[in-house]
Amino acid sequence: MKQLVERIVVALVDSPEVVRVEDRSNEESDIFEIHVDPSDVGKVIGKEGRIANAIRTVAKAAIQNRNRKISIEIASNPTSPPSE
Repeated sequence: MKQLVERIVVALVDSPEVVRVEDRSNEESDIFEIHVDPSDVGKVIGKEGRIANAIRTVAKAAIQNRNRKISIEIASNPTSPPSE
């Protein structure tokens, strides 16, 4: 599942080398956190969240027969550490 989500996101962004998908699963659910370059966040979310919802729909369809919940979160990777 992680590879599926990662392949979809890599195809959407301009900086595929920055894409990272973290899997935080437990007994009941799978949680995937997508990290992309800040300039690519809009491409992954899409207008009115349509792309993000499509990614969630594909992931839910792929995991449907496992009786598990799935959650996909989108975050951006800061290019430099925050300054104080």
